[in-house]
Amino acid sequence: MSPTPKQARTHRRKAVPTDRTKNVTSWRVEASWDHRPDAPVVIRTSDKKRARRKVVELADKGAYVIFQEHEGWDRWRTVREVDGAALLAERAAEQQLAAAGHPPTPAGYRPDTEDRHRTWLAWMDARAEGERRAAEQAAREQAEADARRRRLAAEARQHARALMSPPTIVRPEHRQRARHITGAQR
Repeated sequence: MSPTPKQARTHRRKAVPTDRTKNVTSWRVEASWDHRPDAPVVIRTSDKKRARRKVVELADKGAYVIFQEHEGWDRWRTVREVDGAALLAERAAEQQLAAAGHPPTPAGYRPDTEDRHRTWLAWMDARAEGERRAAEQAAREQAEADARRRRLAAEARQHARALMSPPTIVRPEHRQRARHITGAQR
């Protein structure tokens, strides 16, 4: 039964103190990849949990993701930006550290930066390369020293008999004279 005109005038609905701006509860996820920047993925949803899941999903695929909240009248406010390619590179660097046998990244090493595992891996690789070069140089120097020692030992063995015997006496009559010849007589 519908209210009478008199009843309709006396009844006043209580005002709800909420924002009545159209479509405010909307969330937008934009994702783009470096290899295809002209074809971004745009997802609009009113479900915040679904939008967050999509942010994580797309970041795991290597996309640069922008998570936005609707402010009304087609204006969007950026809530969070995620660089998926950097996250993937960090995970790969962490795995390379473990595979190469380097120590893991310490907790106090540049804790707020996004590329801490990559810079730690680069530093560990450079350190390992320096140690390898130093070891090669030491081995080369040792091999040269061993070769010199062997050469001197062989030389000493070869000339030992001559060096241990007294010098021969050369008498004037046995001395050989040098022959002086000119170039034309050769």
